[in-house]
Amino acid sequence: MAGALHGIKILEIANYIAGPFASMLLADLGADVTKIEIPGQGDPFRGWGSEGYSPTFCILNRNKHSLTLNLQAPEGKEIFLRLAQGADVIIENMRPGVLDGMGLGYEAVRAGNPGIVYCSISGFGSDGPYRDRPGYDTIGQAMGGLLSVLTDYDNPSGTGASLSDHLTGLYACYAIQGALIGRQRTGVGQKVETSLLQATVAFGGENAVRYLASGIVPNRNTRLHTAQVYAFSAADELPFVVHLSSPQKFWHGLASAIDRPELKDDVRFVNREARIRNYSALDEILKAKFKTGPRKMWLDLLEQHDVPAAPLLNLKEVFEDPQVAHLDMIKEMTHPKMGAVRLVGSGIRMSDTPPEMSLPPPTLSENTEEILKALGYSEESVTALRKKGVV
Repeated sequence: MAGALHGIKILEIANYIAGPFASMLLADLGADVTKIEIPGQGDPFRGWGSEGYSPTFCILNRNKHSLTLNLQAPEGKEIFLRLAQGADVIIENMRPGVLDGMGLGYEAVRAGNPGIVYCSISGFGSDGPYRDRPGYDTIGQAMGGLLSVLTDYDNPSGTGASLSDHLTGLYACYAIQGALIGRQRTGVGQKVETSLLQATVAFGGENAVRYLASGIVPNRNTRLHTAQVYAFSAADELPFVVHLSSPQKFWHGLASAIDRPELKDDVRFVNREARIRNYSALDEILKAKFKTGPRKMWLDLLEQHDVPAAPLLNLKEVFEDPQVAHLDMIKEMTHPKMGAVRLVGSGIRMSDTPPEMSLPPPTLSENTEEILKALGYSEESVTALRKKGVV
């Protein structure tokens, strides 16, 4: 069965993560994505490995076609606008105003295609005092408040994951699909926008509303205490986590699992509010107890008492886990030139139109000739455009 977005044509003018991630999610659902790259260079992530085919590039660019196009050249602009006339969606993450200045912005495209959904992704938004600043993932995490609840504010460090980039890609994908549904009713497209800053602030709403309600600024420990989240190392030095959340049964189960039933009625821990106030005291008791046995023993006991707990796995361990294996999260694709590439599967399931990985990540300019020929360019014309550096 065709994918849920079969027939939707997307042009991507985007590098690194946020824009390519958004279009990749849509491509997994069946959209036809053409990735427009600079001739001879391509997405900078191509350079993060050998032969322009790094794992970092590949994970974000499956199910896409690669067209190299010099958008500075008049011929390149003409080709882009011709493609845009037949497109449903454009995704771009250039700095605000760059494509407008080239005559390739939303208004220019809409003039020839009023149904276009034009998604612009930036660091800080298309207007405002920070409009022209460069935006990268860590900047979004820091300025959006996310990093302040992930690191020790007094001894700060960055995170090991590109959270703001991926969040922004998710918000972009969400906005695009909403605009496509809106177009079904009105017949007219629209411009949609998101930014690293806006997406990160929105994602941090759980902590933000606590601040707005109380005036108390959350830090990394705020949610640990309120949600009763704990992390431990067992006697074998293997780490694991416990998340008691709100139900009292989990606390009672934990006290039974560690053979300390008297803690259930200890006035310091008798209910969630008390455990929040005395988090450090309980944490010390649990840390000492869990140091008396190996991780597997404790996890088995916690599972027997229905306590939410899990091993803290590194990525090697993740892909050895039987549930992850059951979810079939490792996908292997074979490119006719580059050979086998191993990727991570989709994060969703759909009963009738499941996400699919049908095209391996493209090599640079892999589909340029076929795309241009489909537009009506002859082989001689394509050769001439190559010689001029247009494609």
